[in-house]
Amino acid sequence: MSTFSFDKLVIFGVGLIGGSLARALRERGGVAGARTIVGVGRSPASAERARALGVVDQTAALDDDADLARALAGADFVLLAAPVAQTEPLLARIAPFLDAVTLVTDAGSTKGDVVAAARAALGTRIAQFVPGHPIAGRESSGVEAALPDLYVGRNVVLCPLPENRAHDVARVEAMWLAAGAHVRTMQAEQHDRVLASVSHLPHLLSFALVEQILGAPDAALKFSFAAGGFRDFTRIAASSPEMWRDVCLANATALVAELDAYTAVLARLRAAIVSGDGAALEAVFARSREARTEWQERGAQTVAARPHDDLAPE
Repeated sequence: MSTFSFDKLVIFGVGLIGGSLARALRERGGVAGARTIVGVGRSPASAERARALGVVDQTAALDDDADLARALAGADFVLLAAPVAQTEPLLARIAPFLDAVTLVTDAGSTKGDVVAAARAALGTRIAQFVPGHPIAGRESSGVEAALPDLYVGRNVVLCPLPENRAHDVARVEAMWLAAGAHVRTMQAEQHDRVLASVSHLPHLLSFALVEQILGAPDAALKFSFAAGGFRDFTRIAASSPEMWRDVCLANATALVAELDAYTAVLARLRAAIVSGDGAALEAVFARSREARTEWQERGAQTVAARPHDDLAPE
């Protein structure tokens, strides 16, 4: 594979996701070009923190026309790594300053709403936008949590639009490959259905369990006895409330369908417990354990095939 090259990347939202891509393209090697990275944060302090840590070279203010124009001039790529609800206002803000050859992509956890927002904001320039979603993260957030190998061996989904040129999609793919990711393509609707099941619903359930315990009169006592099972199940409840609020609302149709299906399974389990049907419980538990073991073994085989120093942190 030829070396990936870029001269300027502008990242809106230099936290865990944006910061990890910046660090990957700086630190992993195999990347050519001037490699200037500009960070634009929601506040000057957040962007400046990214610069002080060496994650970005320069910063720009979102509310300063001259600063924004300077940042975007000559950019090869723009990454939107902000909550999905901010997609349309961000794109509308930067559209007047985008060069015709600049490619814009995103890291949003939902795609149907993002595509609609991009069409509304960019209009006839929609071909410059290649929707994407890196499926990687940590319970920690902020630029301090950014890692150069966050994307190694992880999936990045691209959802190309009919207007996208194949060459432009390939360029965005090459950027993520340079970060160590595996790149897959899906239609936006399929992406949202799949992620509602395996990402959005688990986060919702994790938050819900903590909320349930918080509402109990003996919550403090319960938390004092929480151990490994509670820790593992609720780890992702430490994720960004703002981001997951936007994800749940943006993917409401698919998420509600998954939530209804999950509720039906809970109802079956409840009925088995009430009726003392141990065989029914055990059958569900056995199928679930087998499926999870097979999934985990497939993941372990993928990890074993990679060099040890390329392992992605968990």
